[in-house]
Amino acid sequence: MSDDKRVYLFDTTLRDGAQTQGVDFNVGDKQALAEALDRLGVDYIEGGWPGANPTDDAFFGNPPRFRRAKFVAFGMTRRPGRSAANDPGLSALLNAKTHAVCMVGKSWDFHVDVALGIPRAENVAMIAESVAHAKERVAEVMFDSEHFFDGYKNNPAYALECAEAAYKAGARWVVLCDTNGGTLPHEIERIVGEVTARIPGSHLGIHCHNDTENAVANSLAAVRAGVRQVQGTLNGLGERCGNANLVSLIPSLMLKTDFKTGLDDNDLKQITHLSRLLDERLNRAPSRSAAYVGESAFAHKGGLHVSAVEKDPKTYEHIEPTLVGNRRHIVVSDQSGRANILARFREIGLEIDADDPKVAALVETVKLREYDGYAYDGAEASFELLARRGLGSVPDYFKLARFRVMDERRWNMRGDLVTESEATVTLDVHGEHMMTVATGNGPVNALDTALRKALTPLYPGLADMRLVDFKVRILTPQAGTEAITRVMIESADASGERWSTVGVSPNIIDASYEALNDALTWKLMKLSQAPATR
Repeated sequence: MSDDKRVYLFDTTLRDGAQTQGVDFNVGDKQALAEALDRLGVDYIEGGWPGANPTDDAFFGNPPRFRRAKFVAFGMTRRPGRSAANDPGLSALLNAKTHAVCMVGKSWDFHVDVALGIPRAENVAMIAESVAHAKERVAEVMFDSEHFFDGYKNNPAYALECAEAAYKAGARWVVLCDTNGGTLPHEIERIVGEVTARIPGSHLGIHCHNDTENAVANSLAAVRAGVRQVQGTLNGLGERCGNANLVSLIPSLMLKTDFKTGLDDNDLKQITHLSRLLDERLNRAPSRSAAYVGESAFAHKGGLHVSAVEKDPKTYEHIEPTLVGNRRHIVVSDQSGRANILARFREIGLEIDADDPKVAALVETVKLREYDGYAYDGAEASFELLARRGLGSVPDYFKLARFRVMDERRWNMRGDLVTESEATVTLDVHGEHMMTVATGNGPVNALDTALRKALTPLYPGLADMRLVDFKVRILTPQAGTEAITRVMIESADASGERWSTVGVSPNIIDASYEALNDALTWKLMKLSQAPATR
């Protein structure tokens, strides 16, 4: 690979994306998304701002272990009037024990004058001293040159002075930020070209916001002009109108240009799944019209389009959808799904002939269930169980005879108003009939507790299993209290394994039981497949 064509990918979903209105990542969300980004193969994953909030502190306190990506902490340059060695914010950043740090500073004279209210020379000193101080303590230092393009248009000499101060102090990357998102592609390309006369493109990055719907185009223009690091977020999350969307930017770089990334063809096939995984964790519907990964991105409806696509898909498709892990969808006579399902079979270790009638039957089952509201992109364990059940290869570890869940709202002995949940389950396990009762913090927790109270004595391997996330989505809000509900449950065990399951029903408790049943069954199946130890 030619070094001058290598573009490094920097994901800031967990930091800049977390500033999206309505988005509130918990530690489990950050852990799962970071691991998924590492599997994809991005070069840098920015985890958040150490010291900014308890969630980021907990995440950096128990950081994920990456195989491919470098972990990055975000923070600010030193404050005015303090030395770099005596600034609490900068110390918190450098004590995060990440491979790299990314610090932000001003490069627009207007912001220095109005927002900071300090001499412009002091701002330049803050940048240089902070980068030099960090360079002595971490492997890689990056500088986000905030409002660079607005600053350059207003005062090119000063904006360049700020960026150069970081570069000369040892910054591996100087990232040019279109923070207000108001710059257009032709301006980006011109300005970046002028900057490369002073700072090599191999040390320049681009960070674009999407306020004119140009963040991806601006990022591509910057790459054409010489930058070699691109920052963005999954699904374009970010403040106001969002950031450059890596989900569309990465395929465009890899499939539409001669620039190279650290991803290979198999990595790229994960991009659709990753996009939908994020939406599931945010408990929101994926955008059907999203470029590359949307359900409608390769959909064809009737008439001229369908006739042409059936002869040659290139007539109405700019790429083969499987390159990005998506599928073709012909609405009037749907022939899609087989290739994707066979690929999923290979991922879970199921070997089956492509012409086996069970494959076609499973394709239809998945389509029908997804029509009913199931979402298997975010519930891989439920999909695996569905596939194995279709092939008749999942044992009946237990059968539910009945369950009952009751909630009681009352005053306790201390005079507090409390609501208590109690669940009773009756199970058949290998011919043995058993009933258990358990209380919990809500009906689903009570049901989960009762199930495992019954099963753990017979299956001790369930003891380390725990429910780590629970999301409910109303699929038919127009139906009011009779609406169809989808429940997504994420489980984990002591090994660090995580798996997600789904249930759908007009009754939220019934949907929850379906997801819990799959979660327990998947764990038991994996225990039975594990090699025996002495």
